[in-house]
Amino acid sequence: MEIETAVPAPIRVSYPLGTAPVKAEYLISTKPQYIADDDAAEGTTSNTRSRDVRDARDSDPRDSRGPARGKLTKEQKKAQRGANKGRKFGKVRDELDLCWKIANGSICEFGEECRFTHDIPAYLNAKTHDLNIPEVSQISDSPPFAPDFSALRKSHPDYPSLDLNTTCPVFAETGECRYGFKCRFLGGHIRISDSGELSLVGDEDKKARAALTAHEVNFVGADVQRMLRSRKYPFPVADEYIRQLAIENGESAKPKPVPTANSVIIAEPEQDMNDFEMGPAESEVPQVVPGSEVPQVVPESKVPQVVAEPEVLTVDKVVELRTGDANGSSSQVDSPDAPVRFAEKKRLHWEGKTYLAPLTTVGNLPFRRVCVDLGADITCGEMGLASSFLAGSKEEWSLVRRHPSESIFGIQLAGNKPANLVPTAEVIAKECAGNVDFVDLNCGCPIDLVFKTGSGSALLDTVGKLGKILIGMNKALGEIPVTVKLRTGVKDGRNMAHKLMPRLSTEWNAGCITLHGRTRQQRYTRLADWDYIKQCVQAVRAREADEDLPPVPIFGGGDCFSSHDYWNNVENTGVDGIMVARGALIKPWIFTEIKERREWDISARERLDWIRKYAEYGLNHFGSDTTGVNSTRRYLCEALSFQYRYVPIGLLEQLPGRINDRAPAFRGRNELESLLASPDSQDWVKVSEMFLGPAPETWSFTPKHKSNAYGTEEGQG
Repeated sequence: MEIETAVPAPIRVSYPLGTAPVKAEYLISTKPQYIADDDAAEGTTSNTRSRDVRDARDSDPRDSRGPARGKLTKEQKKAQRGANKGRKFGKVRDELDLCWKIANGSICEFGEECRFTHDIPAYLNAKTHDLNIPEVSQISDSPPFAPDFSALRKSHPDYPSLDLNTTCPVFAETGECRYGFKCRFLGGHIRISDSGELSLVGDEDKKARAALTAHEVNFVGADVQRMLRSRKYPFPVADEYIRQLAIENGESAKPKPVPTANSVIIAEPEQDMNDFEMGPAESEVPQVVPGSEVPQVVPESKVPQVVAEPEVLTVDKVVELRTGDANGSSSQVDSPDAPVRFAEKKRLHWEGKTYLAPLTTVGNLPFRRVCVDLGADITCGEMGLASSFLAGSKEEWSLVRRHPSESIFGIQLAGNKPANLVPTAEVIAKECAGNVDFVDLNCGCPIDLVFKTGSGSALLDTVGKLGKILIGMNKALGEIPVTVKLRTGVKDGRNMAHKLMPRLSTEWNAGCITLHGRTRQQRYTRLADWDYIKQCVQAVRAREADEDLPPVPIFGGGDCFSSHDYWNNVENTGVDGIMVARGALIKPWIFTEIKERREWDISARERLDWIRKYAEYGLNHFGSDTTGVNSTRRYLCEALSFQYRYVPIGLLEQLPGRINDRAPAFRGRNELESLLASPDSQDWVKVSEMFLGPAPETWSFTPKHKSNAYGTEEGQG
């Protein structure tokens, strides 16, 4: 007689609205384990020069004001989510710091007066042990995860800090390490002779191959930055264009007084980098008197005055002299009856290509390299401020760096008028010639610090000025296309992109248009309006058909978190592709899913392999010395502060996952997967230590989204 066993009915869980439906066997609690407020966290940018410490103090979740017991007030709840303001990141250096010239085998011109040590043996004896990046196969699925590095280390008998078994990621990729004796992987590229003489190793064959495949481009030197800071950098196209705008606005050009031997010239003060103004007003553009290299100071109340010359160079003449185009741009007169034509512009053929959005802080070069490896075709640098570029900011100019693996690369600018955007476009065209495929104008940034200056999405309310900006940037950039990223409008219920977008391409020659399906006021609080994106695409295509113009690429954006989301919206709206932003921050492998039209149930070990790759790319970009290692650690933790929000699709009851769903408290399929899903920033640091060694005691990390910060705020690498 057979005994039938009852099959237990599947456990049905009731999930709160907006919660990811995790299977019961992995569920710890249906209560969300975190509340990531993307709206508030995007309220600041890594490029912001001012740090509002007062706001940070006022929003401290430990604030004891309000009821001592019971429920938190509305203000206290709000303070516990959003952005950590006033984040401070210092540098961690070696205790005994070696001179850079000596570290690279050169001669220091300061000799004994140099404030850094020149004693290499003493430096090596005081140096921390070399690091060693383990293979993912050496990492366990359970604590302590990382292998015992002391067992893997092969120390040199005379210099215990050297690990002769380590591999330097910079040397492995380029055949040389520019950090010399300061490298934290020095054992991988040092030679010690029988007599004890120390020397650095180089691989000439690898160096030759790396020249085309590994070396970053778009290095804008210190001399150019000094010229920009002192306002001596020449802008012939921009100056002439702005002069013509002044004439069109009815401003008369009066002769400017020419200085004599008795004249006193007062120099312009250097720009205060704590001032977030987007640049000088149009009437404050410094003018240069012919025959003099000293910019003349013009009072704020005065209109720029131009010295009359026998032959006035028009902007078309300047373009002709620089490009050799005898036709110039005679049809480029800004007139409603004569639409602008730029036949010499490169056309962008981007249909079917994947596009990684410009992402503040996290969208740095190492992260972009990972996304390219995973399938991203188009990449764009982090948003840069036009005023900071013109002020010669070293930090801002670092944003234009490009790796050779980025096959289609652009630079995104934010500004509020022709007087700062057109000159910035001109210097980019000159200094980055041949290494920039497009320049993107940001008309969508919603954050207050940008919007209040008239930049970002504020440009949507000043269409006339926007048109002048695009015409001027097109002139200054030559054959480099100008693209535009915008939102549906500024305020809810007042969408205006369907009116603006047809003008962007047909009148002002935007090479590509990207529309985020939300208004500035909505930020990220509602779902993107893909029906409206479809309406805008149809409006642009109708205008192009009426004027018999070739179609420009149109990309949509908003809430793309899976291959299903991507292809469903592409097929239903007519866009050429989707710019992926938050989806790539949380799961960079989304580009593989899109290319292969599948949902990837990626394992924890596969994810860890890409984290390891990020660490290697970060060391190549930020440096393999102590400072570079901890800069890499900082940006890796920034990336993990988004990636922990990913809920493995193998744990979900329903597919695909949705970007706005909050993850309940859950356990992974193994302890490593649980670690990668932890919202605790101490665990993110623990992950970084697998590949970058122990974090220094003076190191700290404060995530962009509010969480339990790691360490102190004294010494961030």
